[in-house]
Amino acid sequence: MPDGDITRQGRTLRSARALREAGLIAPAAEAEAARVAERYSISVTPHVAGLMDAADPADPIARQYIPDAAELTTAPHEIEDPTADAPFTPVKGVVHRYPDRALLKPLLACPVYCRFCFRREVVGPDGGLLSEAELDTALAWFERTPAIREAILTGGDPLMLSARRLGAILSRLAAVPHVETLRIHTRVPVAEPSRIDAALVAALRVGKPVFVAVHANHAREFAAPAVAALDRLAEAGVPLLGQSVLLRGVNDSADALTDLFRAMLRARVKPYYLHSLDPAPGTARFAVPEEEGLALMRSLRGRISGIALPAFVKETPGGGGKVPVGPS
Repeated sequence: MPDGDITRQGRTLRSARALREAGLIAPAAEAEAARVAERYSISVTPHVAGLMDAADPADPIARQYIPDAAELTTAPHEIEDPTADAPFTPVKGVVHRYPDRALLKPLLACPVYCRFCFRREVVGPDGGLLSEAELDTALAWFERTPAIREAILTGGDPLMLSARRLGAILSRLAAVPHVETLRIHTRVPVAEPSRIDAALVAALRVGKPVFVAVHANHAREFAAPAVAALDRLAEAGVPLLGQSVLLRGVNDSADALTDLFRAMLRARVKPYYLHSLDPAPGTARFAVPEEEGLALMRSLRGRISGIALPAFVKETPGGGGKVPVGPS
């Protein structure tokens, strides 16, 4: 099994052929993966490729990123926009679903493309980068909307921006009197940890609290390079939160979740949300019934520290936002 310290050499893998040449899919699977890639983007960084055990067909890291023909089948319950961003978009790049906070999506590119992503129809290598005029309009919306107390940068992955551009966006948001906190949702620390360098860390120092919510789904994602990247953020005073998705074949056992949440705490990341899977098209193979998820969460109580337990949440239909899974 890979130890996370050795990565496959070369560039980010962005095609079925590249996956085959790297030994991550069998030659017989290349044509099938290429068909999937015509609809949904592929991207596997050298770091993430180095975490995969290509000899294990059930490898939980590979399962998150390697395309599968099942992605081309849409189940009856799956919908194209499961979080219903569109009705809550006052200007391009902004989603205002909750009264006191809003999302800013400055780009739609990620270091890796998860096969279960709820924005998988729109993210991709073309980047979806807001133009200067579009970004200015989006930031102006935050400036003229006094109800907003928190600005949340998502996408795509905001840490794919250059440190200069990221710093400029954060600085402008931090200068808004009614914006009290900033948050960044990212895969970068565990998917491309080399990007967490001194320049990026400096860009987060804008005079107001900046929280970084790290998306990770398996304990093996907290390999040595990722932990070092998270250390750089933590030692700079950046509060770290953990977000995960409950995924069949990845973390759908008490042991896997225990290992994941303990790995987060060791890396100074507070487990924040465990999401029930959003029903995006072609993601049914990852679905875990909510009743099973609730049973898993019950099994963790008393087994691990209370600070290791995230909230188990789901998105409500029609863009109603996150609510706890269960009777509450």
